[in-house]
Order: sequence, then structure tokens, then C-alpha cells
Amino acid sequence: MVDVSVCEFGGVQPDDVRIIRALQVAPRASFAALAGVLGLPEGSVKRRYRRLCAEGVIRVAGVVDPGALGQSRWLVRLRCRPGGVSAIADALAGREDVNWVVLSATGCEITCATQSRTREQREDLLGRRLPRTAAVLDIEAFALLRVFLGGRSQWDALRGVLSPEQEAWLGGTDSAFVEAPVLTREPVRLTAEEERILDALAADGRAGLVDLAAAADSTPGRVSRRLRALLRRRVVHIDVEIAAAALGRHAQAHLWLRVHPSAVKDVGRALAREPEIAFAAAVSGPCNIHAVAHCRDLDDLFEFTTDRIGSLAGLQSMEVVPVLQHVKQAGTLLVGDRLAGTRRTRA
Repeated sequence: MVDVSVCEFGGVQPDDVRIIRALQVAPRASFAALAGVLGLPEGSVKRRYRRLCAEGVIRVAGVVDPGALGQSRWLVRLRCRPGGVSAIADALAGREDVNWVVLSATGCEITCATQSRTREQREDLLGRRLPRTAAVLDIEAFALLRVFLGGRSQWDALRGVLSPEQEAWLGGTDSAFVEAPVLTREPVRLTAEEERILDALAADGRAGLVDLAAAADSTPGRVSRRLRALLRRRVVHIDVEIAAAALGRHAQAHLWLRVHPSAVKDVGRALAREPEIAFAAAVSGPCNIHAVAHCRDLDDLFEFTTDRIGSLAGLQSMEVVPVLQHVKQAGTLLVGDRLAGTRRTRA
């Protein structure tokens, strides 16, 4: 287990960091179980968790895998007139079919991720609505082909905060994330009850069975069985969203890599092992890998991209696009550099 310092994680207390890591490993574990593994009083774990949520440092939520429902996933880059960027970003962030939205450091570019249940829904957004917006100058869309890190696999910047024994007690393993197709060949068809369970989990990934049953108009026993089935079929995973800046990662950047086709898998898997990388995927288009990096500052970002990313075999070129403002991540809106909850409108 590494020594956790306040300086290393941007002022967040060491016990807070351990709680965050424990939640990453077992997001629905009881406070009593977390306290027992961490050697802290249960009341202290409860208070610290509630404060971390209230301060926008973390948010635990159920996140649906779009591919399991037959939804395609796309990354979109919009180049806009300066005066219209904020309004477009806010409108995109309010849509249910847009998962995250960022403004680049130039102030004239928006990058977002979309997930559409139907081709008509996707074409409505990308083919009709956005092109007709006067402030949009150019649109590029890239299909996600393979996710190497993100979704069910967590950002691993906190690996080592807990001992292997503590992670094992919480149910964690050292096995690598098993890659899977972005789009499932046999999509799951959700029932109305399952939709209500997923909506309740989206609001609070740690909601108890009694609360989930009330939301789904069902019973705790039935909800428990349905939830186990949804988790087993990878329709949903319980995600711990973290405000990277709260942990001292103030320089965020989107990386667009052009890699030799034979090296895409190796480079994607290498990126997934880097603690600075929070997301990595193979995509369509001239740049065939997209990644999101969280570094302590711009100098750290420079060292990381030149020394460790730049030396990867097969890399042909790389565009580093610093993030000016994170508007939405994994369905959660941000205010400044803190998580601020959800705002969902039907597409």
C-alpha cells in the first residue's frame, strides 16, 4: 500500500482518498463493510462520504452500457463561432443521449459523446439539428469501435492506495479489463420495471433495495434479482465519478492519436495501463485512437505525452487538445471543477 499524502491528491484527506478507492472497488458495499476494511469508525465513513458527495468530489451512479441496448456510440467534434459555444454546449449537456461535453482550450471547439437508441435519433442530432445551428462551422463524427478503458473499467489513478488484501476483501481482483464489442449483437430489451430501476440508480448508485423497490413499484426481493441480472448481463455498472481537479489533476486533455493499424490494440491496451488515462478507445476516422488524460499541470502533461505516449511503438502522430471547461461527464453536470448532479431531457 502506498503512502497517501494530502499534497499528492490536491488537499483531499488521506482517509477520503482511501474511501474513494474502496468505493471504486465495491461501490455498493455497506458503510459497515467499508469501515471494517479501512479500519475506520462506520460513522466517520458515512460523514466523509456524504461530505465528498456534497462538495462535488465524487458521485456514485448507475451507468447504462449503451451497447448492451443496441445503441451506437459516437464522438463528435464541433468547431463553432466563439459567441455561440457556451449555448450549444449547455444544450448538448441537457440531452439524455449526450453523455459528456467539454470545451477545448481554444474556446471554439466542443467535443461530446453521443449514444443513440435508433439510427433516426442519431441522424436527427448529427444530420439535421447541429448542421442547422448557425454557430456550428464544422462537424466531425467518429464511431467508437473498441473501448480499452472507460465504462466498466475504472480510472486507475488511485491504484495502490489500498493494499491487495484490502481490495480482495472488498471483492476486487487484479485481472485486467476484458475488452468487449462496443455494440452487443443481441441487444437487451428492458421492461418498464427495469427502466425505473435504472433511473433510480442513475440518481443514486448506492440506493438501497427498499428505495429501488419503491421507485420501481416492486418488492426488494424482486428488485434484487433484477439488479443482479442487469449487472451480470453488463447492462449497467455502478460508477464512481470523480472530479479530477479535486484530486490535484488540473490539466486535462483529449488526445487524438494516429497509429499504424497493426498497433492499435497494443497502443490502446498500453494507454489503459497508464494512471493518467481515464478513457481510451479505438475510433473511426484518420485518428484511430482517442484518449482522455488527467495530469497535475501542463508541464506534467508535456512530460507524459512526450516521454510515455510519444515512445509507444506504432504511434505516427498525436494531437493534444487541452480542456478549457468540462461541462458534463458520464451523465453528470459540472460547475467549475466540481460535480453538480444531473439534468436530463429526452432527446
